[in-house]
Amino acid sequence: MRASTVLLSSVVLIQLFAAQIDAKSSRSPWQTLSGDAPLVIARGGFSGLFPDSSSVAYKFAKQTSVADVFPNRQKSYPVNGVTTQGWFTIDFSLRDLKNAFLIRGIFSRSEKFDGNGYSILTVQDVSMQIKPESFWLNVQHDAFYAQHNLSISSFLISASRTVSIDYISSPELNFFSKVKGRFGRNEPSFVFQFLGKEEFEPTTKRTYGSILSNLTYVKTFASGILVPKSYILPLDDKQYLLPPTFLVQDAHKAGLQLYVSGFANDVDIAYNYSFDPVSEYLSFVDNGYFSVDGVLSDFPITASASIDCFSHIGRNARKQMDFLVITKNGASGDYPGCTDLAYEKAIQDGADVIDCSVKMSSDGKPFCSSSIDLTQSTMVIQSPFRNRSTIIPDISSDPGIYTFNLTWPEIQSLTPAIMNPYRSYNMFRNPNEKNSGRIISLSEFLHLANKSTSIYGVLISVEYVVYLREKQGLDVVKAVLDTLTETGYSNGTSTTKVMIQSTHSSVLVDFKKKSKYETVYKVEETIRDISDSAIEDIKKFANAVVIGKSSVFPDVGSFVTGQTNVVERLRKSKLPVYVELFQNEFVSQPYDFCSDATVEINTYITGAGINGTITEFPLTASRYKRNQCLGRKKTPSYMSPIKPGILLSLANPRSLPPAEAPYPVFTEDDVTESPQPPGTEKSPSSSTNAQTHRPSGQTRLTLSLRLSVFASFLLL
Repeated sequence: MRASTVLLSSVVLIQLFAAQIDAKSSRSPWQTLSGDAPLVIARGGFSGLFPDSSSVAYKFAKQTSVADVFPNRQKSYPVNGVTTQGWFTIDFSLRDLKNAFLIRGIFSRSEKFDGNGYSILTVQDVSMQIKPESFWLNVQHDAFYAQHNLSISSFLISASRTVSIDYISSPELNFFSKVKGRFGRNEPSFVFQFLGKEEFEPTTKRTYGSILSNLTYVKTFASGILVPKSYILPLDDKQYLLPPTFLVQDAHKAGLQLYVSGFANDVDIAYNYSFDPVSEYLSFVDNGYFSVDGVLSDFPITASASIDCFSHIGRNARKQMDFLVITKNGASGDYPGCTDLAYEKAIQDGADVIDCSVKMSSDGKPFCSSSIDLTQSTMVIQSPFRNRSTIIPDISSDPGIYTFNLTWPEIQSLTPAIMNPYRSYNMFRNPNEKNSGRIISLSEFLHLANKSTSIYGVLISVEYVVYLREKQGLDVVKAVLDTLTETGYSNGTSTTKVMIQSTHSSVLVDFKKKSKYETVYKVEETIRDISDSAIEDIKKFANAVVIGKSSVFPDVGSFVTGQTNVVERLRKSKLPVYVELFQNEFVSQPYDFCSDATVEINTYITGAGINGTITEFPLTASRYKRNQCLGRKKTPSYMSPIKPGILLSLANPRSLPPAEAPYPVFTEDDVTESPQPPGTEKSPSSSTNAQTHRPSGQTRLTLSLRLSVFASFLLL
């Protein structure tokens, strides 16, 4: 929620982020009015992280706690015809405000930087302290101040004698008649700001939509226009993109540059972008039809990288980084995981390795599923099999409908469901496709991978081996090896690399004895270090290791606290390191990564040196490999890895949680396991025994309540 009632500044300071210099060297033509790369304008500095227009926000890119200081000076004034209550600049002098400090202006953002004593800056302060290469001032409420005998135009004319002002924007038409022609030879570029199409421009009482229809008139007093994103790429009522308008082309025909506002990494964007802000920027600057002339962003690092590093690169562009893009249940951020559509999308998006987490049906069919409990990945709770529930303490204390309680034909009849790990934040993945696709067998998965010319390998994950052998008579290891043989992977027919993954060393030892496939050991625990003996033990049965993100960059309170040496130690021992789980949703990342999955990937690849990313959004990681900024002699600042702990040092210490106990060291004792028990063949009749696993009446009641709640989430 924006603090819209606190009108302490009539001039919102906007620094032009000078990141477009390298981008101009691109050989591909830009479809801007000038032919140059689009500008990146930092709204109030790096206001996505820090208080808007604070010194740290400007410095990090190159509102205020007034209610506490003056609790009795809240007033009401008519602003553009609307009575507004708050604290107004006309009631204060700069001396009054010396003890009023800047805080975040959007309350859904982190409060961790509030209370740090960031002072209100004047135009002169920003010019002298920050020394921006270009300076953009946005003038709000000129008519309101004129009613109180305060002249913004006179202030700007006076300020321009000591401060270089490059751009001035305003949503009020009469303001431009006051300032145009009064700056002499150094007149700035004037930009008319459009607000909502149905809102009224305060001086003419015309809607902004009606003014938009006469761009020739706007050209008489402005060289450019600033519009919300929806003016160019509108959305339907479900948050999906509609066809683009022709506003950019129309503005360019009228000789107007077009700038776009509203870019922020930590707000909802169209589902078409899969929560990836870089994809959104590219749709405005590199779509093959038009390019806007500039973007106004709360996160200038993302805008700059999008324009400079990821524009005008095709899917066949040379890769600048060598690491594996490994999927997690296919492109499970876009489609229900482990379905044909999720795997096809992953291949299309440029994944190197697609994965199958193998589960077993009651009749012994191996297939791909993100969960052994079908209530977590399908709509089984709305199927005729909803009574096939049981509590299995070896797996979970909660009742579930398990894969081995249904036959393969029954499982094939189920409707898959997309996972929404951040529904508590009201963030849902691709609702239009939340139940699309079909569950596929391991055999189908292997055939799909083998047909693709772009896939490097497959990762087959195997868990619950002991339980399935001893309690269900199902041998997962044998089923996987048999299927690999049947599909041509064991006889040299297939050139696709096979990797077998497990959290159990004994399972991988078993595979090593029976095959020559590569094995990957997954460390489930978050660790701060790993012993030499553990590494030597792992090397006996594994070709690579998977660890979690926090085992590389530990964090507290959503801030990165440092960097471990786990990756370095494993790689020195010739063990490649793959890290999970990478997701696009900004709430999945510590603040250090600027709510941008690409910043996070860059830090893990170039900062930590990992060998592969395990991701639910393979397109983001695959595109990063073709990042043209990484092929230069000098890497631009917005493509440098973050420095662990820097952002934490800027946070208000009083807002941070208490320090947690350090993560453990992974030792040989954590690796060593007893050998796998021999397999027990399941009797032919036992494949129908799933229906006999009936829970008690109390269990059925508990399950019914739990599943009804889960169903309501899936249907959202």
